[in-house]
Amino acid sequence: MSRAPLWRALVALAVIAASLAFALTMPPRLGLDLRGGTQLVFEAKDSPKVKADAEATDRALDILRRRADALGVVEPTLVRSGERRIIVELPGVLDPRKAASVIGKTAQLTFHPVLGAADENDKDALADESGQKLRLGPAAISGDAVTDAAARTNPQMGPGWFVTIDFKESGPWKKLTGEAACNPVGDPKRRIAIVLDNEIISSPQVDESVGCNVGITGGSTQITGSFTMEEAQNLAVLIKGGSLPVPLELVEQRTVGPTLGAEAIEASAKAAVVGVILTTLFIVVIYRVVGLLAAIALASYALISYAGLVAIGATLTLPGLAGFVLAIGMAVDANVLVFERAREEYRASPERGLKWASQLGFKNAWSAIADSNITTLLAAALLFWLASGPVKGFGVTLSIGVLASLISAMLITRVLVDLIIRKVPVRASGLGSIGRVRTWLTTRNPNLMARRRIWLGIAAVLLITAIAGPVARGFNFGVEFTGGRIMEFATQQPVDAEAARQVVSDAGFPSAVVQRSQDAISVRTGQISADDVARIEEALDKRFGDVTKERDELIGPSLGDELRRNAIIALSLALAAQLAYLAYRFRWTFGTAAVLALFLDCMVVIGLFAWLGKPIDGVFLAAMLTIVGYSVNDKVVLFDRVREEWPLRRKDVFDGVVNSAILQTVPRTVNTGLGALFILAALAVFGGDSLQDFAIALLVGITVGTLSSSFVAAPAAIELEKINKQPPPVPHRPKRTSRTREGTGAVL
Repeated sequence: MSRAPLWRALVALAVIAASLAFALTMPPRLGLDLRGGTQLVFEAKDSPKVKADAEATDRALDILRRRADALGVVEPTLVRSGERRIIVELPGVLDPRKAASVIGKTAQLTFHPVLGAADENDKDALADESGQKLRLGPAAISGDAVTDAAARTNPQMGPGWFVTIDFKESGPWKKLTGEAACNPVGDPKRRIAIVLDNEIISSPQVDESVGCNVGITGGSTQITGSFTMEEAQNLAVLIKGGSLPVPLELVEQRTVGPTLGAEAIEASAKAAVVGVILTTLFIVVIYRVVGLLAAIALASYALISYAGLVAIGATLTLPGLAGFVLAIGMAVDANVLVFERAREEYRASPERGLKWASQLGFKNAWSAIADSNITTLLAAALLFWLASGPVKGFGVTLSIGVLASLISAMLITRVLVDLIIRKVPVRASGLGSIGRVRTWLTTRNPNLMARRRIWLGIAAVLLITAIAGPVARGFNFGVEFTGGRIMEFATQQPVDAEAARQVVSDAGFPSAVVQRSQDAISVRTGQISADDVARIEEALDKRFGDVTKERDELIGPSLGDELRRNAIIALSLALAAQLAYLAYRFRWTFGTAAVLALFLDCMVVIGLFAWLGKPIDGVFLAAMLTIVGYSVNDKVVLFDRVREEWPLRRKDVFDGVVNSAILQTVPRTVNTGLGALFILAALAVFGGDSLQDFAIALLVGITVGTLSSSFVAAPAAIELEKINKQPPPVPHRPKRTSRTREGTGAVL
């Protein structure tokens, strides 16, 4: 055909137009780790009367939503997660003490008659506001009977604040106050005890004007006392919200200051810009005109990815930003696969022209591209399913990035290449030569598989060294996996870690782990309260001056156990899923060899982090699953080439077929790997402390994963094929048509 199919060009224009529309009209939804605020995760617990199921959790969610609205928080987000958990996001709220105490308080409100004063040793009595013990009768009114509550002040009544309460029915309140009014003024029995969570918050005496058995009519009353404005407002919020159907336990809390979020966005933007520039220069140098077209398509990839995020209302988190930047490197992979296949086709039949070669390049590369992206999507899905907090955003962003990269490479790049390729000289196109790496390999033709057992031996030594890391040093699990609290305080001047450690110890936390990173102090402790955090901050501020809390994360012990268990499940399922998929798409020998190599890739990174004492946390889990997906990509490309070449070379030994496949895929491996390394190096340099460990894990994992394809997976497949009785696969190479006219051709 002489020009690009009209339908493909129209679809490309439609996708870009729709992406522009979404990007320009819909603002992004930033996670709290980027815009600042507090996230609370509550878990419903069974009560003696109510089971904490999904229905009870939904009722509790409605009550929490009313409390959040009454706090005046701008755009609070409350959703149920699973059957028992409730996630509350409060933008701009940087003091978790107020949020957790008001929103998550059980608030079992009851109104009781007072039976009289009690002895100090009476354990069943409750102390009133002044500390006097009172004996209370059974609850006469519950919090469910309250319709409204508000904090008010009246200058005519004095400077203090009081709380008004409105009841659904006036009868119970009239009866309760009428019976109390039958007692003389000053007698404790003339009082009404208002109890919140087994604590008397107010015990007002019925006014002298109320007659015996007459009571207060009208269905409303006032709680008076020495309330400040904040105390009265908080009490009104709790009473108005009503009683929660089940108790709630705070299992996770994250607080991030807006400054840290702004710095994270700026750092990620720098990494993206530098990474894109380096990647663009690289592919233009290697692939010339078609490389420039791929760079233009990469710009469209960024637009499509961003539009996809805002269109589905996804929350963009800090790990999600890293996923967005990383997917740029993955988007390069599809273009490289296409261009390398097109180079091969042109070299085989140069008389048919660049147009014909590029079309076959797109067609023949599709199998490897589809398989490699599906495996990455499997890893991203596991991450979203089993991860917690902002790391879930990484799974979403990575998934959208993979889909956008497919559209960018297989649709937009193809339209641009179809339109331009016939108008440029062969030498300038980037497809007329197989490249220097391929030329060198073709000339030398090294037999790598002749030493396959040496490579497997080296891999075994590397694996043993990696396993020795956790055995000898153990793991430095982050609070996500152990439970506890980690805080980060920014300082205006350099602070010695030992001095900060002494200050925290003197504040009452001698076992805290205190570390220094750039211009911040991190403090890791066990399960301490928000008041304890404030005490640590005050001590640091007093010693070093102008200390600002930038991050505060609390993970409950039960949630830490769950996240640690989920991390192990995620990695195990990732390996099992890759094995199942590869065995289905290829052969069981190929799948097993790939998973063995993947296991080595993962263990090398895990062992390195153990030896270096780096934290094993949710971000590390995201890096590991990304390594699994990325490493499988490389092995899919290799085994796809083996599957294609083997049927055409039945008379050759399998070792030679595998060796040939390795040499043919090396250019793609090198070019794709360098593209990803540019991105990761930019993240490591500009990403700050929060993303440096993530980038380091990926740099090591991708490097090892690239090498393990040729030196572990390939030799292992050769050894496994010796015991496999299955025949070689059927031919996979697409048919080519005969030449139709000079320099052109058609694809069946």
